[in-house]
Amino acid sequence: MGKSEPFGRAATYKDLCQVPDHLIAEILEGDLWVSPRPAMRHSHAAAMLSAEIMGPFGQGRGGPGGWWILYEPEVHLRDDVVVPDFAAWRRDRLKKPASEAYMTQRPDWVCEILSPSTQHIDRKLKLKIYAREGVSHLWLVDPTARTLEVLRLDDGTWTPLATLTDDAVAEAEPFDAVPFPLTRIWLDV
Repeated sequence: MGKSEPFGRAATYKDLCQVPDHLIAEILEGDLWVSPRPAMRHSHAAAMLSAEIMGPFGQGRGGPGGWWILYEPEVHLRDDVVVPDFAAWRRDRLKKPASEAYMTQRPDWVCEILSPSTQHIDRKLKLKIYAREGVSHLWLVDPTARTLEVLRLDDGTWTPLATLTDDAVAEAEPFDAVPFPLTRIWLDV
């Protein structure tokens, strides 16, 4: 993942839109960050995690429902443009997703699936932005280390609730109503 700074100025949304479609572009603290599509282990974890939470929480099948859950949405938070692996909004707070190609309302939950090339911005820049905006829950999934870190925002600070590893059962806020074994999301199981 590379940080582009050829502008001598803060990056704009127009700069972001000029990045080729096969790359993921974000504006974080005024800088344009561009990364390639993720590797297979990352993609597999994302697909399987979606399978675990979408039915019970997005659609109410076998769970409480009540959430809009989106994969790789573009979210505009003030001057920052983030593309989390997943973002979710409680339906009682957001009646329906925006009709534009991006959201401007802060999510209630964000999940970042860590890659060696992106984990430094996921853990540093993006966590700071999510905290500033009041995102209440955050998951960090590391498919290489086979961990799920669960964090909750308390008074503007991320509080670690759990670090689940390998074959633990994920009973993790805010999706703790329907637990699932983490072995379901790891590629090499």
